[in-house]
Amino acid sequence: VQLQASGGGLVQPGGSLRLSCAASGLTFVDYVIGWFRQAPGKEREGVSGISISTGNIWNADSVKGRFTISRDNAKNTVYLQMNSLQFEDTAVYYCGATQRHVLGPMTRTDDYAYWGQGTQVTVSS
Repeated sequence: VQLQASGGGLVQPGGSLRLSCAASGLTFVDYVIGWFRQAPGKEREGVSGISISTGNIWNADSVKGRFTISRDNAKNTVYLQMNSLQFEDTAVYYCGATQRHVLGPMTRTDDYAYWGQGTQVTVSS
């Protein structure tokens, strides 16, 4: 299984970015894909996730109303549309994949078996 995260960059506060997580080597529909982020000196935290089979979504409270997760099954890709970006959103963003399906948000890194390499998002004026 390979995950390729991309789309990060430098953006001003209030700006937008769209991250992509392209998956290969797996049966896409069997997985939950989660986006996590890690700021310097902090633990990796769950941001958003989606069950590919059901479309069920979870979002961290800190990004609700600003970030939108979606999937394209034909491309084996999950997107994270990030709007109204804030300084506090600065971090390396990772996507993870798991075949575990549980009720509720899957925000624990231990739940995920596979990880992409990360993409840097910097919000700065």
